[in-house]
Amino acid sequence: MSTKISRRPATHPRTPWMATAALLSLAAAPAHASLFSGDTLDAVANGAAWVVLFIAPLAGIGIFLLIHILPEKIAEKKQHPQLDAIKTLCLLSLVFGGMLWPLAWLWAYSKPVLHKIAYGTDKAPVHGGDDALHPLADAEVGDTSKES
Repeated sequence: MSTKISRRPATHPRTPWMATAALLSLAAAPAHASLFSGDTLDAVANGAAWVVLFIAPLAGIGIFLLIHILPEKIAEKKQHPQLDAIKTLCLLSLVFGGMLWPLAWLWAYSKPVLHKIAYGTDKAPVHGGDDALHPLADAEVGDTSKES
């Protein structure tokens, strides 16, 4: 019994990879940092600075506000009976940095089961364009019994 470990002969000779890498790096084309040079590069950099400093933040704030009013638009479309409360929660969410927004989103998509039990419907009455109180006009309409 022999305990001799046999080594398998290498079938591929080893290539000097360092020499190959050095030759390939010498054959590479020089790198350029930009497509532009001189005054054109300055003009492109100034334009990019304006976009990054002013246009992108304004666009970000606008998109943030548009996304923030989505729950109230959804509740309005679905005629949710608690639309005013959802609008208030969206405004409070703006004050608290958007942390209440997921609650407003869930509330807008929820079915108002207790409202349906209490009032027999899960839809809010359609509001007219003018929901303001008009005490003088309401008093004049209600005063028809005194004229007779």
